[in-house]
Amino acid sequence: MSSPNHTIVTEFILLGLNYDAVLVKILFGVFLVICLITLAGNLCMIVLIRTSSCLHTPMYFFLGHISFVDICYSFNITPNMLYNFLSNQKTISYAECFTQCLLFIALVITEFYILDSMAIDHYVAICSPLYYSTRMSKNICRSLVTVPYMYGFLNGLFQTLLTCHLSFCGSLEINHFYCAEPPLLMLACSDTSVKKTAMFVVASFTLSSSLFIILLSYLSIFATMLKMHSAQGRHKDFSTCGSHLTTVTIFYGTLFCMYLRAPTDKSIKESKIIAVFYVLLSPMLNPLIYSLRNKGMIHTMQQMIKGNFFN
Repeated sequence: MSSPNHTIVTEFILLGLNYDAVLVKILFGVFLVICLITLAGNLCMIVLIRTSSCLHTPMYFFLGHISFVDICYSFNITPNMLYNFLSNQKTISYAECFTQCLLFIALVITEFYILDSMAIDHYVAICSPLYYSTRMSKNICRSLVTVPYMYGFLNGLFQTLLTCHLSFCGSLEINHFYCAEPPLLMLACSDTSVKKTAMFVVASFTLSSSLFIILLSYLSIFATMLKMHSAQGRHKDFSTCGSHLTTVTIFYGTLFCMYLRAPTDKSIKESKIIAVFYVLLSPMLNPLIYSLRNKGMIHTMQQMIKGNFFN
């Protein structure tokens, strides 16, 4: 029999960023603009990559999937967050909350390993250019994005099922602007040790393994670059890797701060600020980082603009 103190949970309350009414309206405007720029920037990247034949290479193939994942995981959270900014009832249903958890975990893990796929692509292009066409064939590239999607979804499903088995009672206020797992666990009445252990193990393994692949790839890349006699060649290769390294630094840095700490009141408050970076700013910055630093992307945009203008 269930305890009389336990009730059937149908919804949670999202406390959001806890600012005064005037600042909340300003934040709503700022975040709405960021949301629209994110959508426009990433959709533009996908359209350019799909329609321009000169961008049908492995690097842009992975970049298109990064843009797709950024749109999905940003819009998994921002619509509900923007609605709650202006709503008196800042609630989210039980089903919506756990769907949000599943998609967020799945998409973040997917992005980690697609970033790894991009690092591998850079490694093969710089360290083994003669074998590039065979080692980065269409089938291999498809596998390098299919596996991250499958692994991410299975991990998200596993973590969400563990959370679903917890009992919630008393206050159902989530101290965040979306259904993040650390503050959600603080509301559980049942034992959370298994869930916390599983969350820490998966987060640690995902972060460390994906980061290891990137570090190993770039150590080999830098070793190859040091052997180059042409300064122009080194500059070209470094420019190719610069955008990817910038994205990796932003993405990994914020998530390390978020998930590799035990959930406490202090860490939850800090994580809300950190979450703004990887939920809102990182997906917005990625297309800007790649488009402004990538000559192929700049050339394609110029050609498209000129073509539309003259037409």
